[in-house]
Amino acid sequence: MNFKPYQHHTQYYETDQMKIIHHSNYIRWFESARVDFLDQMGLSYAEMERRGISIPVLSIAAEYKAMIKFGDSVLIDVTVETYNGVKLALSYTVTDLKTSELRTTGTSLHCFMNDAGKPLSLRRVAPEIHEKFQLLVQNK
Repeated sequence: MNFKPYQHHTQYYETDQMKIIHHSNYIRWFESARVDFLDQMGLSYAEMERRGISIPVLSIAAEYKAMIKFGDSVLIDVTVETYNGVKLALSYTVTDLKTSELRTTGTSLHCFMNDAGKPLSLRRVAPEIHEKFQLLVQNK
């Protein structure tokens, strides 16, 4: 499956005193890109939550390669790195829309939980969703 990168046009309120994008915003961008990625897979967050499946963040990291400033537009590619039915690891690549310069890379680790806050296996409770993630890992 071919995924379109998530596109973000930076906003003034996202900048800090140094007139660059504040580091906390990258984590928000990763989330927006992740939601878009899942939508493209046909797995909306809202539908998964209606089914009692949540995807909390266990850890997240970003490495800043070059500054992003107000007015820049970036593309964020999301890739499934690993998936085992209970945990999902994603990577993010943020590039400048105009120059294709690498600006930031990142990773996030997630698990799947039920409404009671207990880990669950998509293999057992949602085999059709499990299969979609399996295909992405196999075709990597």
